[in-house]
Amino acid sequence: MAGNTFGNLFKVSTFGESHGRAIGGVIDGCPAGIELNLEAIQKDLDRRKPGQSAIVTQRKEPDEVEFFSGIFEGRTTGTPIGFAIFNTNQKSKDYGHIKDSYRPSHADYVYDQKYGFRDYRGGGRSSARETASRVVAGAIAKQFLQDIEINAFVSQVGNLKLDKNYSQLDLSMTESNAVRCPDADTASKMEDYIKSIKKEGDTIGGVITCVVKNVPIGLGEPAFDKLHAELGKAMLSINAVKGFEYGSGFEGVTMKGSAHNDPFNADGTTKTNNSGGIQGGISNGMDIYFNIAFKPVATVIQPYETIDKEGNIITTQGKGRHDPCVVPRAVPIVEAMAALVLADYMLIARTNKI
Repeated sequence: MAGNTFGNLFKVSTFGESHGRAIGGVIDGCPAGIELNLEAIQKDLDRRKPGQSAIVTQRKEPDEVEFFSGIFEGRTTGTPIGFAIFNTNQKSKDYGHIKDSYRPSHADYVYDQKYGFRDYRGGGRSSARETASRVVAGAIAKQFLQDIEINAFVSQVGNLKLDKNYSQLDLSMTESNAVRCPDADTASKMEDYIKSIKKEGDTIGGVITCVVKNVPIGLGEPAFDKLHAELGKAMLSINAVKGFEYGSGFEGVTMKGSAHNDPFNADGTTKTNNSGGIQGGISNGMDIYFNIAFKPVATVIQPYETIDKEGNIITTQGKGRHDPCVVPRAVPIVEAMAALVLADYMLIARTNKI
């Protein structure tokens, strides 16, 4: 299997399956001498871990990361950072019913067709549990980035949508509720809605908005390695993501160029920010902001029609522990992937000029 490594200079390779002994990774290219706050790394993992509230999967995993290399006396050594997160609460029997059949809109079918063999326990390598390794790597990347602030939050669940711009929100309130929406009233409605969906044995999708502040001018390349292109790739690599837009996004098509253009101030900043902090693929120093759309989780806890390995139409029912809505737990994953992209481009930027 290819495609387990992300990044150019600041790279992470992940390994492991949902119901294997452990998941983990190797971070390569992290500069030496970074003083690491290990508690902050674990805190980001805790934000992603299952079983943290009534609106997420009830799989109980401590998700405690163990480092094996690349860190000495609290600082990075510049050598590969190896780490693992051991699985402790697998219930593989919950997946016996899909051993010879495929969940609609899940990776089950294409995985089996591609490799001729699949680990059906929890989805194996295609499980979103793999993203815990990304969160570890992203948490280290955040500490390398220092002054750059990355804040993601849930801005929509189903048809419930925040009607405020991110600049009107107190993003410090994101962690004040289980949904991770920084507006208390909207968060309460979202939580009630997710609970009602869960009772139906169904699932619902949503949108995460991410805001990146204090980004220096000059990150990104003007041709194939545009900053927004790499951010898009990073976000679209997350399980269940169906869409990515930055700046004005799709709404920009409704505007005339005279209204969409961002007029300059004398210091090079802009009066508006329809560009989303990126122009010509290169950061311009303004806030970078983007939206990521997540589909409803494919596994529904209700009867559904599908096919088995012989192509027979069958009826089965979802079982096990699954998220009724992935977006609350995906917030730290989005932040981690953004941090990995920016850390990579910060290192590349060192080669731009003398």
